[in-house]
Amino acid sequence: MQDLPYHQGERLKLVKEIERKGINDPQVLQAINKVPRHLFFGNSLAPHAYVDKAFPIAAGQTISQPFTVAFQTQLLDVKPGMKVLEIGTGSGYQAAVLMEMGALVYTIERIKELFLQTKHRLEQLGYRPKYQGYGDGYKGLPMYAPFDRIIVTAAAPYIPEALVEQLKPGGKLVIPVGQNDQVMKLIEKDENGNVKETDHGIFRFVPLLKNKE
Repeated sequence: MQDLPYHQGERLKLVKEIERKGINDPQVLQAINKVPRHLFFGNSLAPHAYVDKAFPIAAGQTISQPFTVAFQTQLLDVKPGMKVLEIGTGSGYQAAVLMEMGALVYTIERIKELFLQTKHRLEQLGYRPKYQGYGDGYKGLPMYAPFDRIIVTAAAPYIPEALVEQLKPGGKLVIPVGQNDQVMKLIEKDENGNVKETDHGIFRFVPLLKNKE
């Protein structure tokens, strides 16, 4: 399937919709407008790719609602050239948005089926993370730490200490925390290593899984 003028028109409608819902960072909106979301999940659902909804993908997981992707990305406050660790590669859509914004993306996926599918998909679409691996997101990626930004795209029952430790001074971590519904948390580390936590609304994600298969 190609990225056709029809898809580009549908993306523009989606961008206008999420802008009305409160996304105002022009870099985030531009990235959402560039990434061909219809190429990130099955052909049967592709006609609905630019509806602002989450949809099922392989292994019982989901591709997040575009507004949620945009909200997390806006909260993350990404600048070009930043090292960004993503916990939960999923379909690869969030990673593609970050790369469109000029981020150097390091991404981890816990489910092997998804990891293999998404690695192939990102390669086909020309998106090249600095690192794409299969492993336990709770542990982060200490071999490549520290990171300017860390984003978690699945629901964690708590904030993993390893992720906070892997933030640079001045870094930010965005993570949904909770069981059924989650609170979107922003963790900010100042230049002295002090950590501040703020809440940014209620969302719903699939659970963040622990340990390798």
